[in-house]
Amino acid sequence: MSGRPEILFPLFADLETLEGVGPKTAKLLGQIEIESPRDVLFALPYAVIDRRRRDTIRGVDLPTTVTVEVTVGTHRPPRNRGGAYRIHVEDARADFQLVFFHARSEYLNKVLPQGSRRIVSGKLELFDGMAQMVHPDHMAAVEEAGDIPEFEPVYHLTQGVTQKTAFKAATSALARAPDLPEWIDPAQMARESWPSWRDAIRAAHAPKGLDDMMPAAPARARLAYDELLAHQLTLALARRRERKARGISSRATGRLQAKVLQSLPYRPTTAQSRAIEEIAADMAAETRMNRLLQGDVGAGKTLVAFMALLVAVEAGGQGVMMAPTEILARQHLEGLRPLAEQAGVVLELLTGRDKGSERRAKLDALARGDIQILVGTHAVFQGDVAFRDLRLAIVDEQHRFGVRQRMELAEKGRGADVLVMTATPIPRSLALSQYGDMDVSILDEKPPGRKPVKTAIVSTQRMDEVVGHLRKAIGEGRQCYWVCPLVDESEVSDLTAAEERFKRLRAVLGDEAVGLVHGQMPPAEKDAAMAAFQEGRTKVLVATTVIEVGVNVPNASIMVIERAEIFGLAQLHQLRGRVGRGATESTCLLMYQPPLSEGGRKRLEVLRQTEDGFRIAETDLEMRGAGDLIGTAQSGLPKFRIADLERQAALMAVAQSDARALLAADPELKEPRGKAARILLWLMQQDRAIRLISVG
Repeated sequence: MSGRPEILFPLFADLETLEGVGPKTAKLLGQIEIESPRDVLFALPYAVIDRRRRDTIRGVDLPTTVTVEVTVGTHRPPRNRGGAYRIHVEDARADFQLVFFHARSEYLNKVLPQGSRRIVSGKLELFDGMAQMVHPDHMAAVEEAGDIPEFEPVYHLTQGVTQKTAFKAATSALARAPDLPEWIDPAQMARESWPSWRDAIRAAHAPKGLDDMMPAAPARARLAYDELLAHQLTLALARRRERKARGISSRATGRLQAKVLQSLPYRPTTAQSRAIEEIAADMAAETRMNRLLQGDVGAGKTLVAFMALLVAVEAGGQGVMMAPTEILARQHLEGLRPLAEQAGVVLELLTGRDKGSERRAKLDALARGDIQILVGTHAVFQGDVAFRDLRLAIVDEQHRFGVRQRMELAEKGRGADVLVMTATPIPRSLALSQYGDMDVSILDEKPPGRKPVKTAIVSTQRMDEVVGHLRKAIGEGRQCYWVCPLVDESEVSDLTAAEERFKRLRAVLGDEAVGLVHGQMPPAEKDAAMAAFQEGRTKVLVATTVIEVGVNVPNASIMVIERAEIFGLAQLHQLRGRVGRGATESTCLLMYQPPLSEGGRKRLEVLRQTEDGFRIAETDLEMRGAGDLIGTAQSGLPKFRIADLERQAALMAVAQSDARALLAADPELKEPRGKAARILLWLMQQDRAIRLISVG
């Protein structure tokens, strides 16, 4: 796999080798990431103009684009500077005007001499009862009319590049598109009646109407599938390499797990039991586990995680559970402590706060194997932290934790199994594109005993009423979160919103009763404010979205979210999950500022109707798109040029199984289809995958 295959050379030549592309245009195209003929091919048209010729404009619904043969009549130059230059023209049955601004009459007399026959094509509109075509897109002598395409593709342009230039460049790039060997499974090709790669790329640039522009059109679907397949091949190669790394087989005895299960007041849900089995089987295998545990708010991930940690201990090793912040690490500790007591295992916490002799003592106990389960923040990564026999690393909240950290952590225990937990339900198509290298366990039922949260939608105009209710609830000993929105990108305004609300609530509810946390606070202050709320010293916690992830205050039974309409659905669902953890009936108030947009109303309605995080995430994906859903900046989502993750979710699943099957049948990619797949990876610039094959 030394270098790019020769068959692809023409697609990776200089842009300037394309017709109509000079140094200036090449530079402009570079700004929208079009750097080679290949990029020109993948920049598909987004619309199509019907320029089929008609003999008259009569009876046409205006405004619309028409192409018609006319006889050129009188020229009427403008009376004053900057006025319109008008030319009267007639087709077989009607007449209209061509209108030009800032035009030179000698130019117009040359192009459209009076009495000549011309084909004109452009947008025709009614103006003061007269049909006009302002600046036609095409004006050609009858014998040159063949240059006007019947269906003209429309490209996304950048400043300074015209449609004409884009069309020329695309035509010239298409002329070089090689006939590539087929990498798609023949059965799949036949089932979908997809064209070959070269036919597909040609068809996609020559749409014959709107149907051809749809993601489901065979040419487009095929090209989208190529991208998804290349992406899934990359993930499958990464996964194979991970698998090759020797794992450690940790066999459960069930002795400690049984003690915990007996002590539980309820039985685990079917989903929990299934996840525990899947994890135990992975841990017993010789290869390294790389599994994602995805569970909605309150689906009982803690129990599953602890059982996994017990498998490590039962097998004579140690386990570590990592959280992104100290607050969350302490919370995990609180959650696991009662279970650890039942099982009789030694549990300890390690964070950045541990200093000096205390830290030393913990590290020694860890190295001796006296600490069986460690909970910590990324302080666990520091060089002097050594385990005696680390078998399992659990990572909480994936978003803050990339593939690189997954690897580093596993290095600590050479070959330790890795389990990643996330509380964000991710629609399957996105889970596949983000975590396609991992196996997924899903917790999709709620343990008994969790009360549903009552959700109401209230206008901000009823603010006083809400504060009144709040006062009454606090009198009854309840606690409340009050979330203020990030008003815009600047941190300052987010701060003022929260601080204003904090001041106003204190005025009504008393200074002692209200706390505040926001992103700009020093961590120690944030921790102190959280602790005061957790211990019930403050009754209302005003917060920006820092409380989103995982904080557990069972006594908090009210969640007020201001300007809920500007939050994402998944985020609102996460926030709502902070209440409903205790014995009291809980409420979530979504406050919106009228008027609500149609989309805003639909989003809030979905939350009112369901607490199923997966359904909410699917709706969110339909409404907002993949990038927004995970926050494009840290999403780690691949950038697809053609594939559309929202509409082509089903193709992603096919691509994943296809990629895995192809590698299972031909691990070296040496067979004809495997060789074609190598060409695909080069075509899609999947350099990571190419390196994986060459070292593989």
